Amino acid sequence: MTSVARSTKLGPEERTAAIARLKEKELDILVVGGGIVGTGAALDAVTRGLSTGLLEARDWASGTSSRSSKLVHGGIRYLEQLDFRLVREALIERGLLLQRIAPHLVKPVRFLYPLKKRFFERLYIGAGMLLYDVFSYTGGRPPGVPHHRHLSKRQVMRAIPSLSNDALIGGLTYYDAQVDDARYVASLARTASSYGAHVASRVKVEGFIKVGERVVGVKAHDLQSDEHFEIRAKQVVNATGVWTDDTQRMVGERGTFKVRASKGIHLVVPRDRIQSAMGMIFRTEKSVLFIIPWGRHWLIGTTDTDWNLDKAHPAATAADIDYLLEHVNALLAIPLTREDVEGVFAGLRPLLAGESDQTSKLSREHIVAHTVPGLVVVAGGKWTTYRIMAKDAIDAAADALDGRVPKSTTQDIALLGAEGYQAAWNKRAKIARAFDVHKVRIEHLLNRYGTMTDELLDLIRADASLGEPLPGADDYLAAEVVYAASHEGALHLDDVLARRTRISIEAWDRGVSAAPVAARLMAGVLGWDAEREQLEVERYLERVVAERESQLQPDDESADRVRLEAPDIVKVD
Repeated sequence: MTSVARSTKLGPEERTAAIARLKEKELDILVVGGGIVGTGAALDAVTRGLSTGLLEARDWASGTSSRSSKLVHGGIRYLEQLDFRLVREALIERGLLLQRIAPHLVKPVRFLYPLKKRFFERLYIGAGMLLYDVFSYTGGRPPGVPHHRHLSKRQVMRAIPSLSNDALIGGLTYYDAQVDDARYVASLARTASSYGAHVASRVKVEGFIKVGERVVGVKAHDLQSDEHFEIRAKQVVNATGVWTDDTQRMVGERGTFKVRASKGIHLVVPRDRIQSAMGMIFRTEKSVLFIIPWGRHWLIGTTDTDWNLDKAHPAATAADIDYLLEHVNALLAIPLTREDVEGVFAGLRPLLAGESDQTSKLSREHIVAHTVPGLVVVAGGKWTTYRIMAKDAIDAAADALDGRVPKSTTQDIALLGAEGYQAAWNKRAKIARAFDVHKVRIEHLLNRYGTMTDELLDLIRADASLGEPLPGADDYLAAEVVYAASHEGALHLDDVLARRTRISIEAWDRGVSAAPVAARLMAGVLGWDAEREQLEVERYLERVVAERESQLQPDDESADRVRLEAPDIVKVD
């Protein structure tokens, strides 16, 4: 490396260069898994001065990390389980993400908790929310969100006219935060790359290299070029989430703990279907349910059921969708129907298996273990505390390296686009006038790219057609597709429509009209010929059909079978 910082681009050339470096030299740390914890671990390791590699078999955040409730939160329900340490840790992280690490991506969001019983419930829930507020101040900095408030029934109904009159007798409001989870993970991978980590998606680990009992590297398969090669590393970190047990089996290690997959589904409905100035959280017999504001939409979720089928493409069933609609409609004056649902997505939580048969009772705590020499495994946990999990995993790996390794610095390292964000936000009207675009467009770009928005505006300045919105997805500009392929590591159409943008869940047609246009734009960056461009579109449309059909099935087995009828663009298994 010839300079302190490398390019902030994460395009096809950077991927090729990263793979070349991975093949030629032994690393200090190789992280396997490109979800929130794996990308976090790569950033943690490289900013300690360690030579670092990061591999992901699919796209960044393509598993659990792009299919969460999109919340950065303490987990108010864990207070009831007396898990105070987890709640406090998560609330401190929430403040850090909101104010320091990614203020362009993580935003405050207000929730109502409706009360149904007089006196005791208000006292009980109010005490919990007071504790929540107190914990949020214990990290040595302000929490970044207002504290909770008590509301009368009249105040609640004024703020949320869509509520049924007999659904509550009052309420409490409190704040948490939300994030575009997939965009955050892609930004994290790109930030790690800019500090010198060698990161590559679509590279699958197919085995471990051992000397005696010690892991000294991995056997890798570049799924783009079909090349097989070896990567040597002093320490390997397994951060593969719900695939943890599968990865551990490659070492021939039986494992001292298990990771169970719990399926959670979410519905996306248009913002105008529920008249409300804030989100909502309420109890069900099994868990808690959120109605979360999400741009021009609401996210409604989630479920919590065991899942033992395909881990790459968990499928939502008709029963899952009906369950959410039934519980939401118990609160609303005008019920939602299937016709109101724009999008559906299902994700898997990696839970540490314990004594309980119910996934909702399994631990959200994380575990870090040096299961065999040279291999650290990190598992469990929740999205919000990814930075702590990553730090703990690299601490464990660093302990086994020769010489003193500096402590984690990630509490002070902002993601690309975060530095100067507030100043750019304050100038948004001027920027809009300078580029002759609506201020709302600039706000949209700033809240997705932060100060990297300049790079998108440069693309539009060079080619005015890139300032046009995508068909069927007015929120997103053509420039964002080009930028995803050239700067953000997107290699396939699915990467752009499902993760760099959220068109696959936000558009009524789930991206069908946008697909041919987006594929043409990507082809220009990635050098696809007409045949490849057509294949990308066909595979994406097959995915949409399979997902829609799976959501009409009565049970997990049928939904899984139907979803898997659509082949992946790159065969991973």
